[in-house]
Amino acid sequence: GNDFPEELKLLYRTLDSFHKINEESLHLLDLANLFFSKHPKDKEYYEGVFDTLATYEPNKATVIELIQSIKNKKILREISIKSYEAAEGKASLDAVLKLLQTLEPPEVEAIEDEFITDNLDSLLKDIYVAPGLRWRLESLNKHLGSLRKGDFGFVFARPETGKTTFLASEVSYMAEQVEKPVIWFNNEEGGKKVKARVYQGSLGLPLAQLMASPEKFQEEFLAKTKGCFKLKDKAGIHKNEIESICKRLKPSLVVFDQIDKIMGFDADREDLRLGAIYIWARNLAKQFCPIIAVCQSDGSGEGQRWLTMANVANAKTSKQAEADWILGIGAIPEPGYENIRFFHLSKN
Repeated sequence: GNDFPEELKLLYRTLDSFHKINEESLHLLDLANLFFSKHPKDKEYYEGVFDTLATYEPNKATVIELIQSIKNKKILREISIKSYEAAEGKASLDAVLKLLQTLEPPEVEAIEDEFITDNLDSLLKDIYVAPGLRWRLESLNKHLGSLRKGDFGFVFARPETGKTTFLASEVSYMAEQVEKPVIWFNNEEGGKKVKARVYQGSLGLPLAQLMASPEKFQEEFLAKTKGCFKLKDKAGIHKNEIESICKRLKPSLVVFDQIDKIMGFDADREDLRLGAIYIWARNLAKQFCPIIAVCQSDGSGEGQRWLTMANVANAKTSKQAEADWILGIGAIPEPGYENIRFFHLSKN
């Protein structure tokens, strides 16, 4: 551990002690919890170290290489002992060979993989031909198109306008199209209530009918979605935990309801803090899968049919700049329009 920067030496020792008795990999959030349980002093300083490790890709690689190095050193020590025992006739060479096979080679990324291909046919197939996630509403398929890895956008509206209900319908339909999990991170209204709405959206049934035959409709829902829909209900969820879950489950779609409440971002101004969240979400979409976020409209959107980017709450251009698409949901307080919603794609 002497070759590491000073702030990583204690992390190295923590990892070393963990891997002396454990074989599995340790996620960054788990490492932080383990580290602070052993080293409660200077917590504020080391929280900054962990935030840095989580934010910058080169430092993420450093942690991964650190873990790999510790595991390899442990295996090499065992190889040394087994080799000596084999030389003395106390162990077989097979034991040494098995240990050699468990060594992890350093990850080397091919240079040609660093750049986008020149193959135009491949580009066009990936962008336009390969199937993406389709919307239940045909108007969104027509004007917005399919969602693919790298796509990040958000839905916004005034409170109690129907954002969650809209997404329950759309996301439940997308869950029918995938083989890997659809993960809905919920930090707004009650998670069980949201999950019930997703059942309604998927099956197209009123709540009273679901309550009449819950076992029957649960079976139908799981058959349609193949058990791919997952809802994580946690207020104030931290970005590190979200990253850890995505790495573990490799989702096909991620939903943030509400994205502005995700923890782990700091800035002098609120719009800059929110901008950092949206930059992070865009990078997450490029790394894993399409992302749909939910946020609020400010007071200027109250009673408006067609919400524009100017109606997005707590943002100048920081939110809008990072999104590939933005869907505003408007509503007006006039007789006969209580159940009518107005959709406006101000960016697509």
